[in-house]
Amino acid sequence: MSDMKINTGRFGEVSYSQEEVLFFPRGIPAFETNHSWILVGNDDSAVKWLQSLDDGELALPVTSPDAIQPDYNARIPDDELTLIGGKSLTDLALLIVVSIPEAAPWNMTANLRAPIVINIKTRKAVQVIALNEEYPIRHVVFPEDVREKMKASAFQNGGDE
Repeated sequence: MSDMKINTGRFGEVSYSQEEVLFFPRGIPAFETNHSWILVGNDDSAVKWLQSLDDGELALPVTSPDAIQPDYNARIPDDELTLIGGKSLTDLALLIVVSIPEAAPWNMTANLRAPIVINIKTRKAVQVIALNEEYPIRHVVFPEDVREKMKASAFQNGGDE
């Protein structure tokens, strides 16, 4: 099967196959008209990009919850699992949307409250509100000492601008 292509604002031309497409029946909150997405990014990077196939300019940074909080255990409403075609844990994968301020990446936050649930077999996905009220929408990713080191390094390397 020949690859399909999309021109993106962030990655230029990207090739993908139909097997890579994730279908969001309801879209993603704030992007409800965008139903088809692919994951883009370097294999060695913890952060990938959920690239919309409906809008080449739209890409959301995502990561595995394990990269942010190893004991993450979102409780997902059953009706959301039904929407994507199953409840078997072996068929499901989770992603967390992260917010990376361009001018201050050390202030990256992760939305632990609203994971993206993907059914690997059906390739259907949905962003849900986890039933765990203890999970914040803006979880600070880096500890304070790491943020300070990243900030100091950035200013040291580019402070003349």
